[in-house]
Amino acid sequence: MGEKKFQLKHVLELNLAVLLISTSGVLGRYINLPAEQIIFLRAFLAVFLLYFYCRYKKLSFKIHGKKDLWIILACGVFFGIHWVTYFFALKLSSVAIGMLSIYTYPVITSFLEPLVLKTKFQKAHLALGVLVLTGVYFLVPEVSFENQHFIAVLFGVTSAFFYALRNILMKPKVESYHGSVLMLYQLVIITFMLSPVMFNASFTAISRQWMPIVFLALVTTSIGHTLLLMSFRNFSATTASIMSSVQPIYGILMGMLFLGEFPAWHTIIGGVLILSAVVIESARHFKT
Repeated sequence: MGEKKFQLKHVLELNLAVLLISTSGVLGRYINLPAEQIIFLRAFLAVFLLYFYCRYKKLSFKIHGKKDLWIILACGVFFGIHWVTYFFALKLSSVAIGMLSIYTYPVITSFLEPLVLKTKFQKAHLALGVLVLTGVYFLVPEVSFENQHFIAVLFGVTSAFFYALRNILMKPKVESYHGSVLMLYQLVIITFMLSPVMFNASFTAISRQWMPIVFLALVTTSIGHTLLLMSFRNFSATTASIMSSVQPIYGILMGMLFLGEFPAWHTIIGGVLILSAVVIESARHFKT
């Protein structure tokens, strides 16, 4: 009985982490600032929060060699592009389309990983790729650059590509460095990379929206991602990825509740196809 309660506690912790991270969709739509400025403020505030957390935990900030430094630098740039393009997708469409389009990243990962890490390509990934492409098609039935939702999905899939690339390059480094330290360095890189966007920022507009901005930095980024990293102690990364497939569902429900955004039927069908591919791919790894 005690063991079951212990397992339930970890399941609830992981779901809380996913729920907190899911708030990015609603906040990305709600905060009335350019996407690049939101990401700068998110990263800038999160740097301080994560720095004090790392100091409190007495974690080492040392990087071993120039190769690791360049990889972490590249990952910071890729992570920044991922965040900005994701928020562009949210601004141009809806929480549903924005979140579902970036959730193509697990299958994109399965195609990129053999190229980057020189691992064996699995033929089953072709079928999953077709399933995801079909899902993306349903998100935007009209393939046209005059269609704002189509452009949003392109931004979302671009975001997914850079997120997948960043995760693949980070994967070997997690064994050598603490996840919070790696996250901190990437946030510092994003802050420097996007700092020029603040030259023409309206600080009056920022001051009016400081609460959702702080929530995005503190709750969504710092607490949400830290809880997710901590959950890897109790679950395999594969199990965690299966359970985190509810993230777009949480995001869509929040969009319905707080923004009154109800997804169209074709969006729901596309989402089901994309999430089915994610669950199938995660389940395949779970069995191996």
